[in-house]
Amino acid sequence: MIGNLFRQLFSTLGRLLLGLGTALIRLLNRFVPWHRLPTWVAVFNLYVFREDLRAHNLHDTSRMPGDTPPEAPPAGPDHRYARTPDGTYNDLSDPRMGAAGTRFGRNFPLPRVWPDEDRLLAPNPREVSNVLLARDVFQPAEILNVLAAAWIQFQNHEWFDHKRDPKQFIQVPLPEGDDWPESPMRIERTLEDSTRGEASRNQPPTFLSAETHWWDGSQIYASVAAHEEKLRTFEDGKLCIETVDGQPRLPEDPALPGVDLTGFNHNYWAGLGLLHTLFVLEHNAICEALRRNYPTWSDQRLFTTARLINAALMAKIHTVEWTPAILQHPALQIAMRANWWGLVGEGLTNTLGRLSASEAISGIPGSPVDHHTAPYYLTEEFVSVYRLHPLIPDDYRFFQHTDGKPLGGAFGELDFTAIQGQNTRKVMDAVSMNDLFYSMGIAHPGAVVLHNYPRTLRQFVRPDGFTLDLAAVDITRDRERGVPRYNDFREMLRMPRVTRFEDITDNRRWIQEMRELYNNDVNSLDLMVGMYAEAPPAGFGFSDTAFRIFVLMASRRLKSDRFFTQDFKPEVYTPLGMDWIARNGFKSVLQRHFPGLTPAFQDVANPFAPWRPIA
Repeated sequence: MIGNLFRQLFSTLGRLLLGLGTALIRLLNRFVPWHRLPTWVAVFNLYVFREDLRAHNLHDTSRMPGDTPPEAPPAGPDHRYARTPDGTYNDLSDPRMGAAGTRFGRNFPLPRVWPDEDRLLAPNPREVSNVLLARDVFQPAEILNVLAAAWIQFQNHEWFDHKRDPKQFIQVPLPEGDDWPESPMRIERTLEDSTRGEASRNQPPTFLSAETHWWDGSQIYASVAAHEEKLRTFEDGKLCIETVDGQPRLPEDPALPGVDLTGFNHNYWAGLGLLHTLFVLEHNAICEALRRNYPTWSDQRLFTTARLINAALMAKIHTVEWTPAILQHPALQIAMRANWWGLVGEGLTNTLGRLSASEAISGIPGSPVDHHTAPYYLTEEFVSVYRLHPLIPDDYRFFQHTDGKPLGGAFGELDFTAIQGQNTRKVMDAVSMNDLFYSMGIAHPGAVVLHNYPRTLRQFVRPDGFTLDLAAVDITRDRERGVPRYNDFREMLRMPRVTRFEDITDNRRWIQEMRELYNNDVNSLDLMVGMYAEAPPAGFGFSDTAFRIFVLMASRRLKSDRFFTQDFKPEVYTPLGMDWIARNGFKSVLQRHFPGLTPAFQDVANPFAPWRPIA
């Protein structure tokens, strides 16, 4: 009775406050940028942005004229209470929604996302890379540690994957004097959408994601059932892990020597190896706890329930730890915690449960599912704003976690090439997991700005021997996939267009370089260049333009997923699982599996901030 009264009261108050706040914010936004408003006014501003974006910036690509999409596979016996490997049956009324092999959505109307083939090479992507992106001096992001850089790649690999066409190339002429090893530079085209019919040829091209669109831990568990089976022990629900010289290690991928066997191991490096190993250990720890509480459960039920819990824990860590670490504005600290626990806060939500169905008051987990104005899919624009390669340092020094002393010998100091790809396991064999975690915990990643793209990624050799300039590839991908250029992108988010390069930054060098390369045409500026050049809000690790897509899609990944909304409950996760998610975070996961690291991070408020060096 009292609980119902509380819920009614909070619901009514919430509607009144949000209605008043919306009207006020719309007025204030005419005069003051949101991030310069008082903190709580800025929080309401973010709510207004999100509602506006939900109404205007979700566009469906899943239903094109003449489509004959494949049928969903038959429902399994446990699909109602468990995630499927390929992401089907998350939405029970539309089983293929968000599944692996389905299209990316769009944040902009389809007539506005045609690739501009006439300007595909204008200006030359390699010249953009050389003139504006190449790292000359490492510019650190001093608010973060390198684990934060590894984490976002760990998450990106869970969210999306475009496949390349090995037979179709974009030919990029080399600028005069360029020393690239072949001329012209070749960039593989994105693989064409094989599910399109002839009747939809008058619509912009669409592209498929090989990964599920759901936040389901697929980078660990895989998005294909046959691959998932290779990762499991089929005993007590656990995933495969080995002990090598007293250290936990994932098995080696027999098809890719030197790289771990895991759900997604493309572009692998030691930072990813640490996180994949850590959350496989966490999965197995959850299995052991479930086995103690539910001794009669089958291997399958233990596995699927542990996956639910582990995936939710990773989503929580990203929402309330990683994001506040890279976006250190006071309003974001409140807003991201509110995404998970609501404005009433962690203490009340964990103690009393939901006080309202409103996501604003009691958080998204446990609220009703809502796809808003389009079926749920991640978008091409979402992929574009997460092009954060400058976070990766080129050079790494390794230290002992016990006394902080530098490691000697061949593995004391390495560049990125020596710790990635098929070199990954070599360095992880030579340097202990504790020392690797500690060394990355005390080091800074790069700032997401111009002239800070890693040199090792601008001449990156894949395991198959193909050499890439990833900076040039990033520029080309946005153009190829019809992602609007910087000014059009801003306009379609209802942000003001810029009229001069000086409106973007006060860095005189950058202004001159952009003006010369883009022929003094600010409307031609590539999205990624504009976002890297843009002066961000105070405390932000990336631009306000990129952040607008984040405002929309960060909560959408939770709000559309029934396992974070209507099925986020003890009947699905178990009481043990709900408690595990509530009381754990990145710190406790690290401490459980690598307790020797505790002195380095125990006094740090956020584990993605720089750890305390051990003297």
